Parts: sequence; structure tokens; C-alpha cells
Amino acid sequence: MSLVLHFHPLSSFCQKVLIALYENGTPFERRIVDLGDAESGGAFRRLWPIGKMPVLRDEGRDRTTAESSIIIEYLDLFYPGPSPLTPADRALALRARLSDRLFDLHIQLPMQKIVGDRLRPPGRTDSQGVAEAKAALATAYGVLEADLGGRTWAAGDVFTMADCAAAPALFFADKVLPFRDDHRGLAAYFERLTRRPSIARTFAEAEPYLELFPG
Repeated sequence: MSLVLHFHPLSSFCQKVLIALYENGTPFERRIVDLGDAESGGAFRRLWPIGKMPVLRDEGRDRTTAESSIIIEYLDLFYPGPSPLTPADRALALRARLSDRLFDLHIQLPMQKIVGDRLRPPGRTDSQGVAEAKAALATAYGVLEADLGGRTWAAGDVFTMADCAAAPALFFADKVLPFRDDHRGLAAYFERLTRRPSIARTFAEAEPYLELFPG
């Protein structure tokens, strides 16, 4: 098979790419990476020394592509499906990319800061950093609540890469700083996301690993 995805089912950034693949029914080989295992982690770092997932290996084109947003655009360019995730309309594409960045940088990253702190040993936690991350998340929730307006999806009436980013970001962020009671528009949007078959499938595949999630 030409496409090989190196990933872990519990990783939110990996889930983002899985949603894109499932959305278009793109054939690919699944290769789960265990960074804690010398053999698995070593093989992955030889492929991508940065050591961050996901990574897409395209054997047919002899290309290795990293970073979730770039992987989705790569798929749209070289393996297009019935539902393009990068809009052809340039103005809509800009909106989708902005929303994608909002979810990645202002939901995912502060959420990961909080989660990472929970994994630290006693005496090495960063209470100030966690407080700052929660404040950043709260601000981002407000921005997204206003930005979504009456739109069905993040960028408008069509499902895009931004929605692939939104689903896992909001799923995990809600576990560290719940948003549903105070952000009704964002909560309704998240409910629409969870009913999408590609997202429901991705979440179901991650469920056996949720016991690894701290708290």
C-alpha cells in the first residue's frame, strides 16, 4: 500500500489526520508507534528524527510528510477524495486555515500543557504554567464561540480541515477545562462533530487507550 500513517490512536494530532483519511475513504496502512518501546520508537525516529507524530510515508511518491495540517493538504493534493478538506475557494480556504490554526495553537497546545503537567512527578509540577494555560483556553473558547456564529462547520457550510482539527482538540480540552455549560454555540458545534461518521470512528478507536489519559 502506498500510504503508511505512523501514529498513535490517543494522540489528538494523529486523530486529526485519521478523521481526514476516513472522511474521504483514503486507503492507508496503519502503523502504531510506541515511543516508549526501543524498537518501535527507534524505527520511527529514523524515519522522522523530530520524533513527533503523525507522519505520513508515501512509498509510491517516495515522500515523507509531517505536521497534521500539511498531511491533510498533501492528501488533498495527491490523493483527492469526494470531500476536499482544503476549499478551492481561496477566501474560504483562508478561513479554514485560520480556524485550523486556532484549534491547533490555542486549544491543543494549552490543553497539552495541562495534560503534560499531570504526568510530571510530585514536586516538579508547574502550577503557574497550568493557570496560564487554562486562562489561554478560556480566551480561545470565547473567541471560537463568537467566531462560529451561526455556521454549521468551522469555516462555513462545508466540512474542512478545520473541523478535523476541532474534534480531537475540543474532546480533550473539555476534559481539562469544560466548556459546554458556558459556551452553548461551541458545545452545539462539538455535538455536530461527534455525529460525523469519520469522527465517531476515530473516537471509538481511541477509546481502548483512554485509560492512559491522566485524569
